[in-house]
Amino acid sequence: MAIDPDFMNTREVVEQHSDHDVWGPLEPPEKLGIHGTHVAVDFDLCIEDGACIPVCPTDVFEWVDTPGHPESEKKADPTREADCIDCMACEAVCPVEAIKITEA
Repeated sequence: MAIDPDFMNTREVVEQHSDHDVWGPLEPPEKLGIHGTHVAVDFDLCIEDGACIPVCPTDVFEWVDTPGHPESEKKADPTREADCIDCMACEAVCPVEAIKITEA
């Protein structure tokens, strides 16, 4: 199951994290929502594969610990989503389609 491409219309922003929005629902540690808007990562789908991190030419992602989450203990957080150049490389390499780039 891939990230919901319509998440901005079906979810609400429930908090801020590292200068990006977090779209709910949030029920830690099981439900962690979608982090980011321009570069959105569904933390509930992310499996700690990490392919997005080295492929990103602008270093948008960094690891964040998510202890207790059923899919993985770390997630690729779009901490520098403002640096995204819309190359779509991260979206293309994500094996579970947990990333959605919304072009600026």
